[in-house]
Amino acid sequence: MNQQIVLLYYKYVDIARPKDIMIQQRAFCSQLGLKGRILIAREGINGTVEGTAQAVEKYIEYMESQEIFKGISYKKSEGDGNTFPKLVVKVRREIVTSELGDEDVNPNQITGEYLSAEELHQWYEEGKDFYVVDMRNDYEQTVGHFEGSILPGMENFRDLKKATEKLSYLKDKNVITVCTGGVRCEKASGYLVSKGFKKVYQLKDGIVTYMEKFPNKHFKGKLYVFDQRIVMGFNTDSPEHEIIGRCELCKQPSENYVNCADPECHKHFICCINCLINGLPYCKPECLSKIKNEKSTERVAV
Repeated sequence: MNQQIVLLYYKYVDIARPKDIMIQQRAFCSQLGLKGRILIAREGINGTVEGTAQAVEKYIEYMESQEIFKGISYKKSEGDGNTFPKLVVKVRREIVTSELGDEDVNPNQITGEYLSAEELHQWYEEGKDFYVVDMRNDYEQTVGHFEGSILPGMENFRDLKKATEKLSYLKDKNVITVCTGGVRCEKASGYLVSKGFKKVYQLKDGIVTYMEKFPNKHFKGKLYVFDQRIVMGFNTDSPEHEIIGRCELCKQPSENYVNCADPECHKHFICCINCLINGLPYCKPECLSKIKNEKSTERVAV
């Protein structure tokens, strides 16, 4: 009765009055008791919300009743009611910040060809010649990624231009862009096409859909998500589930993300509980020294 569902979705569509949509979304989500994050821009909408199964279905019905939002592909996963602390609905310049400027692409005009989860799985099983390019941030890839995938090392999606330059040797190859739910791949694949890549595909509905349909098959580890779960997976109790994340300090298997306790650093990284010092994480010796000095100063002050 109180089953909690996390709903992930996006749509690139012209929105003439984003602020009006923001007000409507905030009011209706509040009425349903949904929590999460919804970004609205002139180019479209991108959201992740959590609520009861009944509330989520009412939200989908509401979206389908509006012409501009009809036909959205929704991804659902199990929630716990605490995935988000509150509801945030904002108007932004982009629904995913790429900062491509004059080179920006409209996914409704130029984007890679969709490849379904079933098709990608078949390509893996048949040994087809292709290259998976992971368009997520580097820290997301650490805890899970597709077998043999190319990890361009982007600190954030704004690094797409630099990453594309590194991939120039793939211009005549079968390239498949992948990301969490698909929204980043819409622009990433389109940008590759605009730069002369000839055989560009994007994983339809993202990694989360592939993992749900083919748990522990070719995608190894867990999926990084931007909510309080931090990572998620399917059938993770299965012997087939492999922990590929490694503690940055001791290199032992771990899927535990933390932020460096040095406030000037605050790096987001994987750190096992054995490497915490007095319960505090640090990413490098310099940070540990600063943390210890700060604690010593606090004791002296007391």
